[in-house]
Amino acid sequence: MDPTLEPLARSLRAAPIVDRDGYDYFVHGVTDGVPVVEPDVLEAVVAGFRERIDFESVDVLVAPEAMGIHHATALSMATAVPFVVVRKRTYGFPDEIAIHQETGYGESELFLNGIEAGDRVVLVDDVLSTGHTIEAVCAALEDVGAELVDVAVVLRRVDRAREEFDRSVTALFDVQVVDGALEIVE
Repeated sequence: MDPTLEPLARSLRAAPIVDRDGYDYFVHGVTDGVPVVEPDVLEAVVAGFRERIDFESVDVLVAPEAMGIHHATALSMATAVPFVVVRKRTYGFPDEIAIHQETGYGESELFLNGIEAGDRVVLVDDVLSTGHTIEAVCAALEDVGAELVDVAVVLRRVDRAREEFDRSVTALFDVQVVDGALEIVE
C-alpha cells in the first residue's frame, strides 16, 4: 500500500455501515463529514491525487455538491487550480445546465455553472458507486464543450453495478462492503 494513503486506509477500516433501504451505506468523514474529517486524512487524499494526476494543465476542478466540495477545496489550495461546485439548486444563469442525478439511494437535480467550452477540467468526488452522478456530470461537461482531463474519486465501490459507465477513473482505493464491514480491495 502507498504509505501516503495510510491515514486514509486506517480511518476506512473503522467506518460504520448503515442500511439505507437495502443499500449498505458506509459512513466516513471523507464521504459524509461524519464523523469528523481528520486533517491527516484530507492531506492523504490531496497527496494521493497529486501523485496520480498532473494538475499543471488543468483549468478548473469541478465538484458535485456536497461531498466533493472539501476535496476540491483542499486540492485547489494545494494546486492553485480554482474550482466550481455543481450545486443542488438553480441560480438561473443563462448558460446554467440542469443535470438529473440518480444514486443508489435517491435522485435529484444538480446545476452546473461557470464552465466554458475548452476548459480542461478534473471532476472530483468522494465515491464512485453506481456511477450515475459522475456520468451525468461528465455528460454535462461534454455538452458545454469542456475537456475532461480526469475523474478523481477518493473511493470506488467495486461491489456495486455500474451499468453504462465506462469512463476512466482515478481512485485512491477500491472498497467493498463484506459482512457488514468496509474492506479495502488490494
